[in-house]
Amino acid sequence: MRVNGTLINYYFHCKRQCWFHGNRINLEDNSEDVKIGKAIHEVKSENSTNSEISIENIKVDKLTKDYLVEVKKSDADVEAATWQVLLYLKILKEKGIERAGKLEFVEKNKSKNKTLIVNLTEKSSKELDIIISKIELLLNEEVAPEVISEPKCKKCAYYEYCYI
Repeated sequence: MRVNGTLINYYFHCKRQCWFHGNRINLEDNSEDVKIGKAIHEVKSENSTNSEISIENIKVDKLTKDYLVEVKKSDADVEAATWQVLLYLKILKEKGIERAGKLEFVEKNKSKNKTLIVNLTEKSSKELDIIISKIELLLNEEVAPEVISEPKCKKCAYYEYCYI
């Protein structure tokens, strides 16, 4: 499986979740949080002509003349969402399309802002290459990483697989 935005996001959120998803063990269809996220994307894109654009193995929520916009349900894992946007910006740049990234959070819990601007730099691009390599290695492991046992696990679509 080629590394996409979901895998990048999961890699930062939980390596076990990343491994499951990358190895096509999908339990997200039963997750309320995933369903809510999909509903938010549908509502946000209803009146927009430039929403959910597929390029190679990624789906960009929205592309404007200035920004690549990624909509997230909450700001619970800003680092994961930021690296996901950086991947999208890098792929667009390789296609000759340069934009800044904009993360929009429907619910803000940890930060004061509902939006965050993300820029792809030479440094972040090189870091991203390393992260992609690490994800590829992770996905080729024979077994999933150990359970991390953190509070965020309770809301994860893979919770039952890890704990029951």
